[in-house]
Amino acid sequence: MTPKEKILSSLATLGFVGHLPKAPGTWGSLAAVLLAPWIFIPFSLTIKLTILSVLFIVGSWACAAAEKHFGRKDPGQAIIDEVLGQWTAFLFITSASIFVLALGFFLFRLFDISKPFPVRHSETWFPGGYSVMLDDLLAGIYALAVLTLLLQLIVKPYFPGLM
Repeated sequence: MTPKEKILSSLATLGFVGHLPKAPGTWGSLAAVLLAPWIFIPFSLTIKLTILSVLFIVGSWACAAAEKHFGRKDPGQAIIDEVLGQWTAFLFITSASIFVLALGFFLFRLFDISKPFPVRHSETWFPGGYSVMLDDLLAGIYALAVLTLLLQLIVKPYFPGLM
């Protein structure tokens, strides 16, 4: 591996996080949730969309390097895609309570694991790292939609203290 591929592979695994035992995708999502209140949620929608766009592109390159490094498609250790999906779920959140973060985490993991249509099919739409990132982006969009609806229709009117 070239030094560039080593750096990208390390980025794909979020350093040691992707190597934690049992459920690396869950660890990656948890890392994303813990970082979101400081380096994602406080920003404007424009900046958040820019962050997600850059993360998609760089993450695609990183996942392609990780696939080469680990010798298989979408290796479990490559978890930068979880950050993209998890942060997509928080796109419209402007300040987050522990409840909102936990609900967003649960919803993203639900859609990422269950892979409703067309999430599962998206894994074959593009080559390499792009498809790895795309399926989590789509799962994040599902989580974003459900989280937004739950917060606006149920939590905000009836349980505002949870916001």
